[in-house]
Amino acid sequence: MSLVDERSTVQGIEVPTEQVEAPRPTRPSSHDRPRRAVSVRPEQVGELLGSMLSAGCLTWLLFFALTPLRGSFGAALTWYALFTVIYWFVEHEAHGALVARDRVATTLIVSAGIATMVPLVLIIGTTLVRGLPNLTPTFFTEDLGAVGPLDPATSGGARHSIIGTLQQTLVALVLSVPLAILTSVFLTEVAARGRLARVVRFLVDALSGLPSIVAGLFIYSALVLQIGFSGFAAGVALSILMLPIVIRTAVEVLRLVPDGLREASLALGVPRWRTVLSVVLPTARSGVITAVILGLARIVGETAPVLMTAFGSPVVNTNPFDGAQDNLTLFIWRQIRSSSDADVDRAWIGALVLCVLVLVLFTAARVLGSRGPGRRRRPIRLRRADPPVIELQGAPS
Repeated sequence: MSLVDERSTVQGIEVPTEQVEAPRPTRPSSHDRPRRAVSVRPEQVGELLGSMLSAGCLTWLLFFALTPLRGSFGAALTWYALFTVIYWFVEHEAHGALVARDRVATTLIVSAGIATMVPLVLIIGTTLVRGLPNLTPTFFTEDLGAVGPLDPATSGGARHSIIGTLQQTLVALVLSVPLAILTSVFLTEVAARGRLARVVRFLVDALSGLPSIVAGLFIYSALVLQIGFSGFAAGVALSILMLPIVIRTAVEVLRLVPDGLREASLALGVPRWRTVLSVVLPTARSGVITAVILGLARIVGETAPVLMTAFGSPVVNTNPFDGAQDNLTLFIWRQIRSSSDADVDRAWIGALVLCVLVLVLFTAARVLGSRGPGRRRRPIRLRRADPPVIELQGAPS
């Protein structure tokens, strides 16, 4: 850093000044960036609890003392509405309108998050409580071929349903993933703004809103009436439901690939198809895998198309091209409709296994989606070239 002494004249007096080179601006790191301080004071907690208690007292007066109103759900809604109004008035009187709006909005956002989590927690908790006590290893190794109406829930299992689920999802995966990836490449790399691309996008959006039972009816009329019930027909119906999810997710992932990578590859003389195959798809590999896993998690819980195409079977059928085949969702649907308590308990066990399977798929999607662009597993090895030979004119040989 250099210092330069200069003299400037202010009202006839020479004043020495120093000019210092300004340091180059540096980009602050993520650790140096200011963060929003979140602090909760005791008086704020008291105002919140007081508002909740006041709303509870008014709700009790309205529903149990002064009026004939009854019902827990209506009481809860009334309490929440009164709590919001009382809390706004308390904050407005204590801190002003701006703070009141901010804290009431924060309360509404937190309440929405809690309300979203409550159904999920109740579903998972109920499934664990009802299905975990009767879960035994025989559930994965036996079928229902030798199970009678008086047998307990621990006898028999869903081996036939698990095999059918794996084979049907594999058929759907083989049929839908290549077509979905090619369609997403067409929409992003080949004809992103053409008329045909708009038509394809419209059809994909329309297919994403197709009811699952319509897909089952279509495959029933087009395939089942000719070859009969089979796991292959169920896989075809599931592939129709899986296709738009994978396409839409893969299109969004491919759009995130920087255009500089494409332009650099094309500037080197690489053909467009080779650019897509060697640059674009490897870069978006983790996102495409996430799209496929999300599509699998979507179809693994479908019942209507499988019922109309695979029909279901109480015994193992390892041939997906011949004969009826069972599925975990069909297993749950048939067992829960039974009047036997043991069958209902088996349905809860199947629901628990299905929830665990979907949870594993979504967790894998989150893990793969959080990774960066795909990289080569093996480093590129460069050949060692000979050092260049420099000849000087006039130098002795």
